[in-house]
Amino acid sequence: MFYDSGGFCIPGMSISRTPTYGAILIMWLCWSSVLIEAQDSITDPVEVSALQNIRRSLIDINRNLSNWNRGDPCTSNWTGVLCFNITMDDGYLHVRKLQLLNMNLSGTLSPSLGSLSHLKIFLLDNNNLSGYLPPQLSELPNLLILQLDNNNFDGATIPDSYGNMTKLLKLSLRNCSLKGPIPDLSRISNLGYLDLSINQLNGSLPPERLSGNITTIDLSNNDLAGSIPEYFSGLLHLQRLSVANNSLNGSLPSTLWQSRNLNASERLILDFENNRLESISANGSIILPQNVSLRLQGNPVCSNSNLVQFCGSHNEDLYKQGWTNTTDNCHIQSCPYVYSPTSPVNCFCAAPLYVGYRLKSPGFSNFQPYRDAFEKHLASGLNLELYQLYIENFQWEVGPRLRMQLQLFPIYDASNKSSHVFNTSEVLRIMSKLTGWDIPDNDIFGPYELLYFPLLDPYDNVILPSSSSAGTSKGALAGVILGAIASTAALCVIVSLLLMRVFLRNYHLRDYREISKRRQASKASMKIDGMKDFTYTELALATNKFSSSTQVGQGGYGKVYKGILADGIVVAIKCAQEHSLQGEKEFLTEIEFLSRLHHRNLVSLVGYCDEEGEQMLVYEFMSNGTLRDKLSAKSKEPLSFRLRLRIALGSAKGIFYLHKEANPPIFHRDIKASNILLDSNYNAKVADFGLSRLAPVPDIEGAVPAHVSTVVKGTPGYLDPEYFLTHKLTDKSDVYSLGVVFLELLTGMQPISHGKNIVREVNISYQSGMIFSVIDGRMGSYPSDCADKFFNLAMKCCQDETDSRPSMADVVRELETIWEMMPESDKKTTDEVTTDPEKIVRSLSSVSMVKHPYVSSDVSGSDLESGTIPSIHPR
Repeated sequence: MFYDSGGFCIPGMSISRTPTYGAILIMWLCWSSVLIEAQDSITDPVEVSALQNIRRSLIDINRNLSNWNRGDPCTSNWTGVLCFNITMDDGYLHVRKLQLLNMNLSGTLSPSLGSLSHLKIFLLDNNNLSGYLPPQLSELPNLLILQLDNNNFDGATIPDSYGNMTKLLKLSLRNCSLKGPIPDLSRISNLGYLDLSINQLNGSLPPERLSGNITTIDLSNNDLAGSIPEYFSGLLHLQRLSVANNSLNGSLPSTLWQSRNLNASERLILDFENNRLESISANGSIILPQNVSLRLQGNPVCSNSNLVQFCGSHNEDLYKQGWTNTTDNCHIQSCPYVYSPTSPVNCFCAAPLYVGYRLKSPGFSNFQPYRDAFEKHLASGLNLELYQLYIENFQWEVGPRLRMQLQLFPIYDASNKSSHVFNTSEVLRIMSKLTGWDIPDNDIFGPYELLYFPLLDPYDNVILPSSSSAGTSKGALAGVILGAIASTAALCVIVSLLLMRVFLRNYHLRDYREISKRRQASKASMKIDGMKDFTYTELALATNKFSSSTQVGQGGYGKVYKGILADGIVVAIKCAQEHSLQGEKEFLTEIEFLSRLHHRNLVSLVGYCDEEGEQMLVYEFMSNGTLRDKLSAKSKEPLSFRLRLRIALGSAKGIFYLHKEANPPIFHRDIKASNILLDSNYNAKVADFGLSRLAPVPDIEGAVPAHVSTVVKGTPGYLDPEYFLTHKLTDKSDVYSLGVVFLELLTGMQPISHGKNIVREVNISYQSGMIFSVIDGRMGSYPSDCADKFFNLAMKCCQDETDSRPSMADVVRELETIWEMMPESDKKTTDEVTTDPEKIVRSLSSVSMVKHPYVSSDVSGSDLESGTIPSIHPR
């Protein structure tokens, strides 16, 4: 089966028995055509056309939807489009979720939305859409969540047909500039959450009875009039009713709370502020249960002195956050990990996995009554026993969204002494479940997002796969593709096997691997022309055959040795771990970048070795090690505030050079304290470019994309939250990571320790006015105004939202301002060169400027062009 002039595969065409590269190429072209034909029709064509129409009706100035014209929606990961992972009876995949949040989209909603017949969740919050609400949304028979908060629909009305969405669980049209009456929603029998607040809706409150399952009704800040419907008293699952800032009149029925029998975990909030209510219809005195909150401020009824307790200012809602005490009756000294609070045996000491988890659109306002059900749902979704899951804390956020920190404990097994930790396969299984979004959606809990999954001690040595697999979803898609092309591709399979068999017969596999390996080495050499190419023997001699006595560090890439070259130069030699595929890629990336980057605040690459299966990188030696080591409690020489500020400024200048002055610009992607090295003068130098990525380049229209879409890589505790969630890497991702380093400099804390995140802990202290209580006491005295500004800058860098963070240029400017604020006596503290007795400095005449562009120097300024050799001065 091969291509004819018309582009079709022709079965039965004879081929030569001797395989040629041309024949192999034709064979793969044949395969590609079959796969392309299969993928073109993997998603329902009606829905593909609908998505294209939806895209045309939107104005996407940030190009967030630029991939909506490439490939198949379900198999090419169109932004915001999520599909079912199995085909329906019609043989197609279908869109189940459309999530276009915070994308600065304008334009209108297309009527083609009504063609997404299997859509269950539609989230379009925080954009700038206008026009009308398409009635065609009511034609979606399976829609569960419709949420369009914070858009501008220019006085549009809510179509009456929205009352026909009988399966709807949540309707949220908050702050959308809507006018007109509220339609009849009584036919939505399972509606649990209704938010139509901050609009200009008029008429009366929903006159027909709402669902008995409803937990939240927010109709505040509208122009609603009339009385309060009596059926509100019969909503037995109601948690929150807010109709504040309307024009409601008449009497408030006390049966709203008297008809409820609330347990200790339930709470009812009734907010009627700023209306025209004149009285409360009640039998006898008005006594509210302790867990009912009634707000009447701004109503004529408040002229009654007996109701003054309900007419003043009110505290924030209870149950906005919750904490659970740990097992205080266990002896901390006897447990190196954590006591499981939910274990079937008392004081079970185990190492938990920590998980940051957020419900993006829950169908309730009070979590406590649903906590048990949620724990069962999540434990079942993760295939864990219920007692293995513990909710350490939770907190409501704007949205409303529910954020929580979870602990996952291993199964208790009295017969197994190692049961206090998860094995590696179980860690990877749980991670795959969470990162692959494999936990089934739940009607009441809604969609979720994973915020973080740090691998802490003793799991920090778990080797993650080089790229995340899609698990069940991709496996199912593969099955779909194979099933769709099986009949068409049968002949191609036979031809492929025959060709490969003959090919392997003519070319021994071992020889082929050797050829491939030499080609790879040749490719690396081509990239680093002019860089010193060391032999394995040279580096073995420099390190006394890589003696353990010369080892100075170890990381995920491999071991680091201190070596002295034949010419007396002291270097650091980083050796890749054997069979490390990730290391090979990082090896090439590091060489590619460092061979053309030259700045006083970037570590210099001396050369490399790619010989005898060994891959080694040779750097200038940094005698004061890593910043993380110097901040460690084990360090015998604590850093002063002046030195910490200078290290911060140097690090920021190095990263600013990468972002703005390197050609092309670079995102580092792994900024952390252990990747900031200190020379003998405590000058900071950014290191380890193995995960770095080139910044976006202008497209054919001259526009520069704001991000690089890439698999999430980096170090837990330093990862930009938005990059983690969206896979969109930006220059602000490095800003976030550097902000975490600044907090380490100020506090001495590690990014994540004992389940506590440094950003969260410092923010709590900052908000409570106790910021100076977390400053590292080992750095001695410091100017409080400088420390305060340094804290402010660090917290700005660590904002969750990308746009709220400063640019690296702003970071450098602010640090320079803080430095200028330092007392002159501190700034003039001796900065003379500290001689390193192990460093033999050679005269310039004996050092080749081409072969050794690595001699540490005092090159001032940050205006060096990448790819050029700076002027070098001996130390």
